This record gives sequence, structure tokens and C-alpha cells, in this order.
Amino acid sequence: MSNSPREVEECRGVLRVYSDGSIFRSSKPSFDVPVQDDGTVLWKDVVFDTTHNLQLRLYKPANFSSSSSSNSNLPIFYYIHGGGFCISSRTWPNCQNYCLRLASELQAVVVSPDYRLAPENRLPAAIEDGLVAVKWLQAQAVSYERDTWLTDVADFNRVFISGDSAGGNIAHHLAVQLGYGSPDLAPVRVRGYVLLAPFFGGTVRTKFEAEGPKDAFLNLELVDRFWRLSIPIGQTTDHPLVNPFGPFSQGLDTVSLDPILVVAGGSDLLKDRAEEYAIRLKNWGKKIEYVEFEGQQHGFFAINPNSEPAKKLMQIIKQFIEQHSN
Repeated sequence: MSNSPREVEECRGVLRVYSDGSIFRSSKPSFDVPVQDDGTVLWKDVVFDTTHNLQLRLYKPANFSSSSSSNSNLPIFYYIHGGGFCISSRTWPNCQNYCLRLASELQAVVVSPDYRLAPENRLPAAIEDGLVAVKWLQAQAVSYERDTWLTDVADFNRVFISGDSAGGNIAHHLAVQLGYGSPDLAPVRVRGYVLLAPFFGGTVRTKFEAEGPKDAFLNLELVDRFWRLSIPIGQTTDHPLVNPFGPFSQGLDTVSLDPILVVAGGSDLLKDRAEEYAIRLKNWGKKIEYVEFEGQQHGFFAINPNSEPAKKLMQIIKQFIEQHSN
């Protein structure tokens, strides 16, 4: 009889966890698509956390020059990738393609940070790394040894933090930690947050989680697996980092927040949680905008950035940035 370890968890073919606790990560992304890089956007990688050797990828439009432009410098748009806190990276081609499009369409500097992944690094590691990635920007704004590739074109007074799925969860927690006006980041000023299909959970299923399409791109089995692998051991999905309205979560009614745009797909099993999040915050007087795209799956905007719904969303994000830049 073989004593070799058996596979106990698997995520999209790129993460495998075995019964002896060992972990295998494939170097091949689960979204193996061509990178659509036509040279109109420049990009480079930077280490933002030497302790954990974490990098971020910076993007900027190639044709922008602050010296020759009559406009102000470019807004800064963080894009924190998804992956259930367990998989994905700034280097995955789907992430890179969307960031290239964001930089081009929004005419913005895009910052795409990595973060430590579970199960090797369970929550709150990813949220801590998100804050470090934003603090790195503050260091760039005040340092004498600043990176002019970034600082010559970036407007540190117009920063927007977005996140896709698990990244949307991180963006929410950054919004709460930094508070209205992001005073602890001065001279960096966060103007708003964009939560793209935010990855929230809870021990009680929502109506759409229970009754939604079983063949959803992000199905319940995978949702549960991501949470099993990422939440602190011994905790449930009512943990405050998972469920913003759970029995142990901080009350958000008295928290001052910058404007938030919440986006969901109409066929995304997580849409009820995104909508409830927006409704509750709006009822508490927060500046919240909720947009739902009928018939769209989880992450539709990055999976097919050329689709009409993705193009419409890009325009909504652009309007959000313009509306809250002053």
C-alpha cells in the first residue's frame, strides 16, 4: 500500500495541497492567454517589500509627458488582482492585459501589486501587504531617491484603489483602515475605491449563492475551497476579514469612507453580497455607487476585456475617477 501523500485541495490546476501539508504551485497560469502588449503602454517591475520579496508592476501611457502636456499629471490607479487569496499574480497574462488596458483607457499610472498567498500565508497577510503596497507609494512621494519613471508623471493627490475579487476585499479593508481623506498617507491622497466583484463571504448562504447557476465560472465549491485555504485556521467565514457585516465585524456605520464604486456581474454567485454591501453603506450615508451587469460572470471585465460590458465598465470607472478627482 502506497504511503505517498494524497491530494486534498486543488485550485484551477495551479495550486495543489497534499495530505502531508506539502504544496505544489505551477509556474503556468490558469489563464494562459497571449499578452496584448502593443507598446503604447510602458511597464516595469519594482520591489515594494524587501522583507517578503514582494513586487508590483507599474504601467503608464507611453505617449504622456508632463513637460509637454497642458494637463496635470496622471491619476494613480491601483489594481489588486483576485484569485481567492490563493492563486494569481501581477505576472499572469490576464492581469497584465487588463492593466495595459486600464493604463491606456483611463490615461493613468496603474500599480498592480502582488501579495502573499494562502495557504502558506493565511489572512490577514494579503491585507497587510496591500497596505504596504500603498505605503510604498507614500515613500515615493516624499523620498529624495524617488523613481522618476513614476514621479515625473504621477499625481499623488489623485489616487484610486481598486481590487478584483479577493483584491476587492483587500480594497475594502484599505478603505476602512485609511479612512476618509487617507490622512496617514499624506501627501498621497486617496480619492476613491473601486471594488470589482469583491470576494466577501459568510456562514449563511445568500439567496443567489443557494439558487444561482451551478455551472458559474466561480462556483460554490471553489468559493468554499478558497476560504478553507485562506482564513485563519479554526475560524469560519464570519471572520471580520471575510464578512464585513458578521457578528464579530467592526461596525461601519460610524466609519468615514471615501467614495466607493461597487461592481458585480448579474450571474456572479457573489453578487448578493456586493449589492448588500453597497445598500448598507449607502443607507449609512456613505458615497456608494453600485453597478450590476446583467448576465455577466465573476471577473467578466478581465476575462474578456474586449466585450461590450467590459468596455462599458471602463467608461464607468473613468467617469468615477473624473467625478472624484477634486
